[in-house]
Amino acid sequence: MAASSGKKKIVVIGSGPIRIGQGIEFDYCSVHCVWALREAGYEALIINNNPETVSTDFDTSDRLYFEPLTTEDVLNVIEAEQPEGVIVQFGGQTAINLARPLHDAGIRIFGSSCESIDLAEDRDRFERVLRDLGIPKPAGRAVTSLRAAEEVAEEIGYPVLVRPSYVLGGRAMEIIFAPDELRSYMQYVVEVSPKAPILVDKYVLGREVEVDVISDGEDCLLPGIMEHIERAGVHSGDSMAVYPPQTLNRDIIDQIVDTATALARRLEVRGLMNIQYVVEGNAGEKHGSQGLHGGSAQVIEVNPRASRTVPYLSKITGIPMVKVATHVMVGRTLKEQGYKGGLHPSAPLIAVKAPVFSFPKLVGVDIALGPEMKSTGEIMGLETDYNRALYKAMIASGVDVPTTGTLLATIADHDKAEAVDIIRQFSEIGYSIYGTQGTATYLAARGIAAKVVHKIHDQTPNLLDLVRSGKVDLLINTLSPDKRTEREALQIRRASVEVGVPCLTSLDTARALLLALSARKQGRDFACDTVDGYLAPAAG
Repeated sequence: MAASSGKKKIVVIGSGPIRIGQGIEFDYCSVHCVWALREAGYEALIINNNPETVSTDFDTSDRLYFEPLTTEDVLNVIEAEQPEGVIVQFGGQTAINLARPLHDAGIRIFGSSCESIDLAEDRDRFERVLRDLGIPKPAGRAVTSLRAAEEVAEEIGYPVLVRPSYVLGGRAMEIIFAPDELRSYMQYVVEVSPKAPILVDKYVLGREVEVDVISDGEDCLLPGIMEHIERAGVHSGDSMAVYPPQTLNRDIIDQIVDTATALARRLEVRGLMNIQYVVEGNAGEKHGSQGLHGGSAQVIEVNPRASRTVPYLSKITGIPMVKVATHVMVGRTLKEQGYKGGLHPSAPLIAVKAPVFSFPKLVGVDIALGPEMKSTGEIMGLETDYNRALYKAMIASGVDVPTTGTLLATIADHDKAEAVDIIRQFSEIGYSIYGTQGTATYLAARGIAAKVVHKIHDQTPNLLDLVRSGKVDLLINTLSPDKRTEREALQIRRASVEVGVPCLTSLDTARALLLALSARKQGRDFACDTVDGYLAPAAG
């Protein structure tokens, strides 16, 4: 052990090996936490074990312990260093899961207490908190057995969203449509989270929204609200999102601010907390005066730690969120740092976050998006106009399609009605449409010309041949509950990856692409410059 500086020490727990669902954003948070601790006069120590991160650079912290993030190894470091305590909020789920064993060993947890963390992480206890505060949530409850899960699903009706406690990246989270799927799921999920309750909720079709809160126990600062572009059911890490919100009216925004503040105070949060909502109601036009109206902002879940959106919101709002939260943890209030409670005024630019995937390198992985996270990065498109910000984000994330070309549409029956208007718009801007027999017939009956292409099991040439021919510029393939259809769809989606054809499995993403193409077709040429790795508007 190196000689001590004589300053008080605090240990920062990192996120461990980077994997899908827990990535570089938590390393960003750990590094900024160290900087803030040094600024506050502490000696900052990091325990982390990934050589590919900045937090494990030799000069980032006062001392680095390159050790496994297990209770035994962390306690060994603490015994050697005798710090004031540890910070677990910035290392993702790996770090937050160490809060309980460290607390039980008598170690001080800076920031939100172990009890506060458990209250948010335990699905059953958290549900009781929501009921006590009168905060709406999707119908459902926590269960610990297959029989209880079946009873809840029958009571609230399928489809249901099922998820375990104490996991990250949407691991083992699924949308279940039938009893046999639920039985298979429950057998699997016990292996993932054997001791934690499973939450069975009604799947609500709506727009997902998330917010990060910095709380000092009294005042609560909300740097910004992010509105997802894909509807609920796609993991937040895989969704496109826009800041500030484009379709939420003032009532919904006020609900979000009020419930976030109430939850932060009830959970006694000190530092950062992330809340995810689903907003029911009818989506108005972008930039419309009414926006999303009706319904309410229902809480899906709370994460009592930094989220993957912290670096993104810090950059766009100018609020150093990790620094502010770290100073809160060591005793400085928001007022002492010059911040008021409530929602921070929106930044002047519109920012669109888009996920980046590594599917070409992940052989055999299905690219269809759902509740379990698959992205390996994200980018940001900045502009003064929403459509242009969308365009920049989609181009940078690899969804680069021409303004005219060929679209192959394979649409599940339950999505056909909604898909009609989207496909019609692609046709109107000059796209030739191909579709399977069912999709092409459905479109023709509604005045949209579509060439029929055979399914894989019918004959050749078929869908697979068409995708591999290089004649398709865009594939829209929505997920079907039919197992045979999905087996073939998986082959088509994988083929699109192999030949570099953008494949969209969400109609919301397709609708966003149309807006981006409209910005491009209007002839308003603009550059896609980069600033610190993010897309930004060209100067002037």
